[in-house]
Amino acid sequence: MVKITLKGNPIHTNGNLPAIGTKAPDFQLVDTDLNNRSLKDFKDKRKMIYTVPSLDTSVCSTSTKKFNDQIKSHPEVIVLVVSTDLPFAQKRICSQEKIANIIPLSMMRSNHFAKAYGVLIEDGPLAGICARAVIVLDENDHVIYTEQVPEIAQEPNYDNALQALFRL
Repeated sequence: MVKITLKGNPIHTNGNLPAIGTKAPDFQLVDTDLNNRSLKDFKDKRKMIYTVPSLDTSVCSTSTKKFNDQIKSHPEVIVLVVSTDLPFAQKRICSQEKIANIIPLSMMRSNHFAKAYGVLIEDGPLAGICARAVIVLDENDHVIYTEQVPEIAQEPNYDNALQALFRL
């Protein structure tokens, strides 16, 4: 269990992010066309998994747009943004915000992903959704970088995440 905060108030996740050097857990998430997607669907690519409470909040939307803009000229990488939003909402928000370079994925059918990755918020007003975190995987799905953002309303460390993603 990891202690994070929501506007300064303590809340907890169900565990720790996957350890550096370990193989990332596979998952079943839902894309905006209601198809099940797994880690295997993105094999042989360097990946960033960015978990957010909801794309329909200012910090989540802002940070997703920043990652979207940074990967425009990098087709060799993939950014997966995971939230509990319904795929319909993800599609609408990405369209409105002109977010076209990331892949939004929903936990609408199961919270197994959040449990396996240690990002499931267990208490407080956001219990049951994802904490904000960044996990970067190499082409073989090994974890090479993680960041558990300590305050839900805080943006991630873009420079560190992008350096790991782009191998800088």
